[in-house]
Amino acid sequence: MKIVKPIALCLFFFTSILIAKSQTENAQTNGKDSSDMPEISFKKVIHDYGKIKQGSDGSCVFFFTNTGKKNLVLGNVASSCGCTVPTWPRDTIKPGCRNAIKVVYDTKRLGHFEKVITVMSNAKTNIVELHIKGIVKKQKK
Repeated sequence: MKIVKPIALCLFFFTSILIAKSQTENAQTNGKDSSDMPEISFKKVIHDYGKIKQGSDGSCVFFFTNTGKKNLVLGNVASSCGCTVPTWPRDTIKPGCRNAIKVVYDTKRLGHFEKVITVMSNAKTNIVELHIKGIVKKQKK
């Protein structure tokens, strides 16, 4: 538990810096044509696992496309809990190109869950929330 607090504090600090930076960049685009910016468009923003068995595969994928006119860069993708781990592309996504964010939920925990994954980028819509939910049932022996 002593390690979790510093890690959470660092994550909060890093996320705050990214948000402030992206808000500054967005403020600088006022008066400019915002249609010339990158834009992130997700195929879906909610994944419902339904009822899944304890210990089963908790992976899901959120596909997105850069529908803007400039290169898209994902600055950070953060989950609301350590039981949910996102993996995202670190490379630049060119206009018209598709990519994906993979999310793995730890299905060892029993019961109902709802988690939020926050995607921060240089897009016109610079913060997007993805949601996962479901119910983990005890595996029968």
